[in-house]
Amino acid sequence: MRDKITGWIAAVLLLTAGGSVHAQKAYGPGVSDTEIKIGQTNPYSGPVSAASVNGKMMNAYFNMVNAKGGINGRKIKFISLDDEFSPPRTLEHHRKLVEDEGVFAIIGTLGTPTLAAVQKYLNQKKVPSLLLISGAKRFIDPKESPYTMGYYPSYEIEAVSYARYLAKNKPDAKVAILYQNDDLGKDFLRAFKAELGSNASRMVVREASYETSAPSIDSQIIALKGSGADTLLDVTTQKFGAQAIRKVHDLGWKPLHFISFIASSKGAVLTPAGLDISTGLVTGSVVKDPANIGKGTDRDVAEYLSFMAKWYPEGDPSDTNTVWAYTAAQLATLILERCKDNLTRENLLKQATSLKNVKLAMLLDGTEVNITPDDYLAIKKLRLQRFDGKAWVPMEDVSK
Repeated sequence: MRDKITGWIAAVLLLTAGGSVHAQKAYGPGVSDTEIKIGQTNPYSGPVSAASVNGKMMNAYFNMVNAKGGINGRKIKFISLDDEFSPPRTLEHHRKLVEDEGVFAIIGTLGTPTLAAVQKYLNQKKVPSLLLISGAKRFIDPKESPYTMGYYPSYEIEAVSYARYLAKNKPDAKVAILYQNDDLGKDFLRAFKAELGSNASRMVVREASYETSAPSIDSQIIALKGSGADTLLDVTTQKFGAQAIRKVHDLGWKPLHFISFIASSKGAVLTPAGLDISTGLVTGSVVKDPANIGKGTDRDVAEYLSFMAKWYPEGDPSDTNTVWAYTAAQLATLILERCKDNLTRENLLKQATSLKNVKLAMLLDGTEVNITPDDYLAIKKLRLQRFDGKAWVPMEDVSK
């Protein structure tokens, strides 16, 4: 009798152990023992195609991850579609990614108006949409959109940094503002004026907006110069940032020129405009400029340049957005690794919102990622940098 009881207990323990092992593996859509399917859209053509380096870098990084064995033994199948920076096309492609391709998650889609077009849809479907390339406030609102999480530097925090610099160093500035007519520009404008407070009405002397479909912003720059401003807040994407730098120079205008982080790429913006005439530009950043740090003196830079040479040789290492996407790909890999064998969308979201003091290669020293279920703002401060004709050089810290 005792032997029967012992045998029964052993059988129960074996079944329990087997059930426990089985329970450790839980898969959502797009996941198997060998694969994790990830989707996104990027503007590989259209008015902001220069920003498509984000998708190209993530693809290169995941190729490296796969070559090293994948994530916990699973290869990443990365599907990145061209939405041409067209919101209707973005929605069409995301429906395809979710309903036809059955992706596990959306990671790294780019563009404020394009992301806005799919935000409600992805939240209704409860598909995590993570590490988005937009700093708009609407993409870091866990109460309204719990499945949507931006990662790009906040437009509001960037704008506040510029306002604080002026308050301290140029309180009598006459500011002209060029901004993109969407959440990118509007978030900037609102936060910049709010930080200036009662001085905003005195300091901001002229504003001009533009549409991404416009061929040029020459007329806006001419009007802003005519205001008598000695400071220009340039809230543009790459194409229009290069145009603004060139036109300001051609007009003989010499304002203190702030240019948004998204348009601060040496390769995609400053070089086409002219490195010599870009000298003196100021931007807010969270990433290192490889040109400002010797390859042999910074491990991050050495590894980054080695990665670029092997996995993304056609890319431009000096492109700010390439550097940024390198950090985003690292973070995506880390989050997926932490999911282990519980690759459900619920656990993916849990891991993505449980990040504390995460350090990533190529973020500025002292910059860390912190995300909680109640706070989706990944990086809380930026560092001002000035272009010296060759590289972006860090300036004073105005985050406090």
